[in-house]
Amino acid sequence: MERLLNAMTVLSIVLILLVLRSVRRAHIRVEYSVSWLGASVTLLVVSRSSGALEWLGGVLGIQDAALALIFIVGCLFLVVLYRFSIVISNLKDANISLTQRLAILEFHLRSLNEKQETRTTV
Repeated sequence: MERLLNAMTVLSIVLILLVLRSVRRAHIRVEYSVSWLGASVTLLVVSRSSGALEWLGGVLGIQDAALALIFIVGCLFLVVLYRFSIVISNLKDANISLTQRLAILEFHLRSLNEKQETRTTV
């Protein structure tokens, strides 16, 4: 069990460093990094406090603390992935709206150009 907790601690620290490095190099936006940092800090705290992990396992009805840790990790990352699904959906809707507005502007620009061409030929 101790080896699993140590591995989770190392993984959470690596994830924190990776996210901070990505923010610094502008590979990921700050508002998206908050979810990853929150999940990795929670993972770090849970992996370092075995008492809290055992209590949480008892609350969830899981006898083995290792299974409780895996369950918590899975739930954390499901929440992060759900949040990003919402962000992606909003971005897709905004992209569709922007494309439609651009098409309307192009249509108006073409019609203005056609009107100007007809005036200059007359």
